Amino acid sequence: MQVNSSTSSLLSQVQEKQESLMEKLASGKKINDATDGAAAQQIIDRLTSEVEGNRQAINNVYDGISVAQVAEGGLGSINDDVNRIRELTLQSGNGVLSSGDRRAIQSEITQLQENISQTIEQTNFSGKPLLSENGSLEFQSGSSAGQSISVNTQDVAAQLNDVLAIDITSGTSIEDALGATDAAIETLGNARGDLGATQNRFESAARSLTQANVNTAEARSRIQDLDFAQAVSQQASNDVLGQAALTVQAQANQQQSQVLSLLS
Repeated sequence: MQVNSSTSSLLSQVQEKQESLMEKLASGKKINDATDGAAAQQIIDRLTSEVEGNRQAINNVYDGISVAQVAEGGLGSINDDVNRIRELTLQSGNGVLSSGDRRAIQSEITQLQENISQTIEQTNFSGKPLLSENGSLEFQSGSSAGQSISVNTQDVAAQLNDVLAIDITSGTSIEDALGATDAAIETLGNARGDLGATQNRFESAARSLTQANVNTAEARSRIQDLDFAQAVSQQASNDVLGQAALTVQAQANQQQSQVLSLLS
């Protein structure tokens, strides 16, 4: 009876281990829940939170890069139009031009001014205006509090009032027009420089987050993921142990049957 009890206990242990190995092989994880290792599961949960947080922060950062690029693209287009207005203003200073020539030049200037206003109005990202309001858009750039990068938005129209008011046919002097365009070009250049610096910050954050996520995911994998070769080896060993226990139990049952036969 003692042999049967011991064998049954061994078979039960073998079966439990077999079920555990099958679960691990099916999931590809050596830690599936806290019963496989409470401390390890806590570490895995923490690392998983970091991985998911970094992944979302990376998405935020790339959105921030896109916003800065859209804003910089709008400013670049406006800068081209202001440069053309400056060129036309210089052309209007040619003394041999007739009043009709100057009206034609002003007509192109007006079209450029309208194009600038339209660019300002239409430069937005996901419904957020980028060149028509002063403010900033904040982007969480890390998985922890206090890690954020902002993209500054500007009321560009207010800074280009003098350019948008240039009219060489109704009193705007060449000196005033050139002064307005030069000031606008400087303002636009500073704004584009700020956006370029912001893009660099975002790109640096993206690189750091990506590397951190790779490292964190690797650390989690070392704790959580199953060594398939080792697991298969354990399964084979467990199969042999189970077969041996069954053989022992069969022999014990046979011996018990013979003893009972003799007693009867």
